[in-house]
Amino acid sequence: MVNLVAAQKPLMHGLMKMAGVRPYTVEIEPGTVMSFWVPCETVEKPKKKGGGGEEEEGGSGGLRKPTKPVVVLVHGFAAEGIVTWQFQVGALTKKYSVYVPDLLFFGGSTTDKSDRSPSFQAECLGKGLRKLGVEKCTIVGFSYGGMVAFKMAELQPELVQVVVVSGSILAMTDSISEATLQRLGFASSSELLLPNSVKGLKALLSVATHKKLWFPDCLHKDYLEVMFTNRQERAELLEALVISNKDASIPKFPQRIHLLWGENDQIFKVELAHNMKEQLGEKATFQGIKKAGHLVHLERPCVYNRNLKLFLASLHPDVTPK
Repeated sequence: MVNLVAAQKPLMHGLMKMAGVRPYTVEIEPGTVMSFWVPCETVEKPKKKGGGGEEEEGGSGGLRKPTKPVVVLVHGFAAEGIVTWQFQVGALTKKYSVYVPDLLFFGGSTTDKSDRSPSFQAECLGKGLRKLGVEKCTIVGFSYGGMVAFKMAELQPELVQVVVVSGSILAMTDSISEATLQRLGFASSSELLLPNSVKGLKALLSVATHKKLWFPDCLHKDYLEVMFTNRQERAELLEALVISNKDASIPKFPQRIHLLWGENDQIFKVELAHNMKEQLGEKATFQGIKKAGHLVHLERPCVYNRNLKLFLASLHPDVTPK
């Protein structure tokens, strides 16, 4: 049987290339590589050997620095980068240089190091962006990617100028983790975010969306097979994500922080976003999107894109949103 999720990947990749991004692999350090989708104009096509050979998918030609304001889109835990942000890339590439990484153990990104912390993800992502010629950026993080974005902003303020976060928190403390799992009816983060059955994936989608979606069971099975790889390493990422309440602190961010939220988010409720805005201070702003849950960027992409572009345009007055 053909895996329908795997079969549509070439189509999605083709659409992404038409939108202006292409795959590129970066060696962060020996034993650690990260896969990115990068602006096509920043990659010089390698010379073809022989005659008429095709350029290899993910091949590494020479690099040029981006010429437009840089936006980095960081995915969550249930899908790799280009799947998470498939409705945002084409909306942004005309005005911005868009980079879509796969965090470690997602997509083609991997490491032989034992560190599974968000800090290590942030460190590797920062190194990867610098190797790609990025000097300053706005980082947009969803869910797990939002925690990585916050950590990047804290540790690399010279690289991260602005943070936009959807459905995420500064850090997953043990009290927030326990309360969230208890409220949603799951025994562990792995049970919620690493489903191993159609029933488990349906339960995750049920709490992640506002409108209840229906897909045939065969599509759920195909998605589980394609998107939930590296299960042991991802379980370790979830374990490393939770910190003790006594170790939690609120960094003093120099950056502007914009919280773009689904008002019906059941995983990280909108009240939590309002509390976080107050904790972050005057540089933080909040925008809610009605009739949208945790997967706000997928449920209401047009509204999400419009609000995101308006915010980005406020940072770059010479760029008008369309």
